[in-house]
Amino acid sequence: MLADHQIPALKNEPDRITRVFLLLTGGDDAGLCKEIPESACKDQPGNFFRQLLASVGSKLSDEVASPRLVLPWLLSHLGGGGAAVAWLLPIREAGTLVPQLLIAAWLRHLPLRKYAWAFGGFVQGLSALGMAAIALLGSGPASTWGVLGLLLLLALGRGVSSIATKDVLGKTIAKSRRGALMGWSESASSVIALVIGLLLPLLGKSPERSLLALLLLVAVAGWWINAALALAIREKPGATEEEVNTGRAILEGFGLLSTDRVFLKFNLTRGLLLGSVLSLPYLVVLARKQSSADMTSLGLLLIISNLVVLLTSPAWGRWSDRSSSHVMAAGGALAGLATAAALFLPFLQGGWTRSIWTYGLLYGVLVAAHTGIQIGRKTWVVDFGGPNRAMYVAMSNTLAGLLTLIAGAVTSFVAHRWGDSGALALMTVMALAGAVTTVWNTEQEN
Repeated sequence: MLADHQIPALKNEPDRITRVFLLLTGGDDAGLCKEIPESACKDQPGNFFRQLLASVGSKLSDEVASPRLVLPWLLSHLGGGGAAVAWLLPIREAGTLVPQLLIAAWLRHLPLRKYAWAFGGFVQGLSALGMAAIALLGSGPASTWGVLGLLLLLALGRGVSSIATKDVLGKTIAKSRRGALMGWSESASSVIALVIGLLLPLLGKSPERSLLALLLLVAVAGWWINAALALAIREKPGATEEEVNTGRAILEGFGLLSTDRVFLKFNLTRGLLLGSVLSLPYLVVLARKQSSADMTSLGLLLIISNLVVLLTSPAWGRWSDRSSSHVMAAGGALAGLATAAALFLPFLQGGWTRSIWTYGLLYGVLVAAHTGIQIGRKTWVVDFGGPNRAMYVAMSNTLAGLLTLIAGAVTSFVAHRWGDSGALALMTVMALAGAVTTVWNTEQEN
């Protein structure tokens, strides 16, 4: 057990909270106040758990209002076709990432960024509430466009929260503890998502609208809990800057790419590592074709993926605190190997090559790889940005949004020309290339 005199910076915190905090983040007080002031350090255990629970609420909402699962079902009930469904992920990702340079410029006027975090959570919950109403009462093309419009509003709120959460994280949690927080939040939210996966086979092939509305109301609750906990964070006022106009914000953001070669290489690597997430739906499509998977099998994939996140996230987080570049490289290599194996399965003999369990195992490996990449790159950019981390995070996310649109267009063309296997092959090359290029940043670890 740790004695109180070993952790003077935390002597005003309840002993139990302090000890659990240290247990979850490494078990000792080494580097306890690294890159945060002493005044923020004493509030660190309480802030750790506030941010942990807030993150769990947000991640749960992302799962039950997922544009890869719940929203496609909703559009199908509303009569939306494949063209409408195809817009779900691009709207959510581009709407979140592309405007972040402008959001970061706005955030620099705020001495307390937790209010922006809470605003983003509230907007996301409000958008999901509108979708729940459409799920109960809507029909036809107008309702389909209504869902897409609300998804865009949700994405904008998500973008505000994305930058604000990372900035508050950098101000309130020591450098050596941030990856652990991200890892534990992934695991905790996966427990709840796992329950959803277990219940999915009971929903049948055509879930009722009322059940879809209920799932969306759960998302509303998660985002509004996230907003409430953000307001409860003990954040010290930070430095503010004079108003920055739109043109200057864009020039300043892209200027980082021209003056900071390490940051430029990180973003090019991040673009290549998009192969890990873009390959997930193609692996599911391949599993359905080869194994004749049904809704029960989809539930199995959700269960496996959430178990994997639950079990691997803490390890990825702890490793990221030591070397986030190594985590990104390992995740890219693992993703490339998983997708390559999936490509070869149809050419092998034996019933096991058409089993949903085989594809479930590969899907789980791919989810684990993507989880590691996410935790690694978030830890990298927060650690690297220093006092200017909001602009670094915003520029990185803006560029990622643009790269996602480009990668999506290229992948769509490849899939149209050479089928799902061709798209999966492209994602394999991207992931492996990302793993190799990530090594370039290793020597720049802080």
